[in-house]
Amino acid sequence: MLHLSRLTSLALTIALIIGAPMAFADQTAPSAMAATTKAPLPLDELRTFAEVMDRIKAAYVEPVDDKTLLENAIKGMLSNLDPHSAYLGPEDFAELQESTSGEFGGLGIEVGAEDGIIKVVSPIDDTPASKAGIQAGDLIVKINGQPTRGQTMTEAVDKMRGKVGQKITLTLVRDGGSPFDVTLTRATITVKSVKSQLLESGYGYIRITQFQVKTGDEVAKALAKLRKDNGKKLNGIVLDLRNNPGGVLQSAVEVVDHFITKGLIVYTKGRIANSELRFSATGKDLSENVPLAVLINGGSASASEIVAGALQDQKRGVLMGTTSFGKGSVQTVLPLNNERALKITTALYYTPNGRSIQAQGIVPDIEVRRAKITNETDNEYFKEADLQGHLGNGNGGADQPTGSGPKAKPMPQDDDYQLAQALSLLKGLSITRSR
Repeated sequence: MLHLSRLTSLALTIALIIGAPMAFADQTAPSAMAATTKAPLPLDELRTFAEVMDRIKAAYVEPVDDKTLLENAIKGMLSNLDPHSAYLGPEDFAELQESTSGEFGGLGIEVGAEDGIIKVVSPIDDTPASKAGIQAGDLIVKINGQPTRGQTMTEAVDKMRGKVGQKITLTLVRDGGSPFDVTLTRATITVKSVKSQLLESGYGYIRITQFQVKTGDEVAKALAKLRKDNGKKLNGIVLDLRNNPGGVLQSAVEVVDHFITKGLIVYTKGRIANSELRFSATGKDLSENVPLAVLINGGSASASEIVAGALQDQKRGVLMGTTSFGKGSVQTVLPLNNERALKITTALYYTPNGRSIQAQGIVPDIEVRRAKITNETDNEYFKEADLQGHLGNGNGGADQPTGSGPKAKPMPQDDDYQLAQALSLLKGLSITRSR
């Protein structure tokens, strides 16, 4: 919750924004150090560590310098905590900052690890990966013919990164089927986090591809534009969070705040006091409380699950689609010297009703699985208005013979079954509310 990054599931990270996490880290670091100074140092283990370093330097087949050994030790320390904690070198740290601003290099997929195999968490809209048909849940078993099993996440992602314009072949396995190859061309990925349009008169559509620093503001602008384009208050809105891998926590909070007037949005709980935060609505509700349908799926993770869970608990919208990814932990970025940083898990987040979705996900109110829409040929029936000498309408209405209606232009819901179902639900709610 995606682009190819040196980090494990980078956009799944719910960092407290690049600026805020640094302030957050400054506040929590003293507490953490105070806690560690009370316990005696594990001298035996430290002696073992020093002995291992000496043995490697003396006996390894090739010379290894102290800096490399120590950095590898730090990486191992972080990687064995959980899948989302990591040591960020200068390139990784800069890439994390770039990703939240919305521009970075890669293929346009977010990846994680499952049983030692690289797994696609979500593709990003309008990127080489999404255009090639890569789907959330696909397993990447080979990169340019080399098996990924046994590789670390960093090693695999390094091989998928490269010069813009170069081609790369991924071997994928989908739903337990036979492996197949997909060849993509690396590109500079510029992600617009919010897209919006009118699906038809009275019904708006807002898609959030990931949560960047400015996503909250972009959703506010999208709501205002939909109202302006419609010319009056909307009858309903579809909020599409499918294949949204997450991103900045504060932006997720701001998005929920645009749809509710009061109440808790999300809270976090961790071992350190400063990791316990609560976010509540400010009373804005820029959506004017119009009926809301929220689309989620297995590629909806992290910050997008916060939004979905909050709207569900507050009974603000109807969740439709399939169960979300299930990443309910918060990562904080702790800057170090020399442009390096630690990204460590500091808390779990909870929906307003106290639900932790960690490793479980958000279950939609109405399950709607993906399906292909096949439009049958519309052989229009012969109508009364086609009959010679037919009577007029009686109320002055114009005749409507076969083929007289205007042809509708293609719309997103025409070939998106889940979106079409969400729109149908909103129409039904609008009809019953108006009676």
